[in-house]
Amino acid sequence: MGVKLGNIVSGRKVELTELSGKVLAVDAYNVLYQFLSVIRGYDGTPLKDRQGRVTSHLSGLLYRTSSLMEAGVKPVYVFDGRPPALKRVEIERRIKAREEAQFKYEKAKQEGRLEEARVYAQASSRLRDYMVDGSKRLLDFMGVPWIQAPSEGEAQAAYMAVKGSAWAAASQDYDALLFGAPRLIRNVAITGRRKLPKKEVYITVKPEVVELNQLLGQLGISREQLVALGILVGTDFNPDGIEGVGPKTALKLVKKYKTLDGAVESLKEAKFPVEPEEIAEVFLNPDVTDDYAVKWREPKADGVIGFLCGEHNFSEERVRKALEKMSAGYEEMEKKATLEKWFKQK
Repeated sequence: MGVKLGNIVSGRKVELTELSGKVLAVDAYNVLYQFLSVIRGYDGTPLKDRQGRVTSHLSGLLYRTSSLMEAGVKPVYVFDGRPPALKRVEIERRIKAREEAQFKYEKAKQEGRLEEARVYAQASSRLRDYMVDGSKRLLDFMGVPWIQAPSEGEAQAAYMAVKGSAWAAASQDYDALLFGAPRLIRNVAITGRRKLPKKEVYITVKPEVVELNQLLGQLGISREQLVALGILVGTDFNPDGIEGVGPKTALKLVKKYKTLDGAVESLKEAKFPVEPEEIAEVFLNPDVTDDYAVKWREPKADGVIGFLCGEHNFSEERVRKALEKMSAGYEEMEKKATLEKWFKQK
């Protein structure tokens, strides 16, 4: 779900080439779910190999990563670890929602309502263990670094951006801002021409940069107050938020009462599944690690082709074209690194 801040957060649209040379710590689960949702047939069926295994996530990972690297962007994928105990309610809600969407998808498909079926199919997407393992294996073959977070991937991505290991955290959700990421990049996985749901209308989606300090200045609040605002609206740890409190109302409350406690006390009928302070602690002091390395390598063409074409029936011609883009991006990356090293020695 992510925290619902869209009504009060505005980012700056940029061209993908403007991110050239920048390291993006990508929330892996977030983008893989996007690939599973978007990369489907006209009736909502995901891409599958001859053994019936879903491959939409692998397709998205290959072709999107190759486009990013061709543009000079340096992605590093961050995978979720063990979710915080506070997230149990949201996880259960998501499972139930996907099961309901799967039932509606199958019914709509049987009745020939294919446009509707596709919408339900997208909502039923599930990221299974074999998909995560396959994604990591593909990234290894592609020479693209990935990191296993101890807990929330967005928290680790935000931490990497704070440390300077990455220029920004990349995700569709705004949670990275609550975790303290100095910059959030949205739309990285869906940049390009996209069809609007249930309409024969196409739009061009561009990356969007949200600067944390700029946002806080515009709203006139601190990061701690942004976390309080998110809790009032609803997060993955209290998905329902406070009834009747949207982002604009929550903003007024945190500005008036200054602290999370003050805002909560002003809402005498407010109910939380857990103490609000416990939720705030997850965002302000998340479980992250310094035990990671960020290094890109030349793609192993034989490994990628063997895995995707040999095991999952991808088109070798298309895979080789993607590899050419990746190799060109990697070579340019190495040239820039060599030049930077040379100038530092001068």
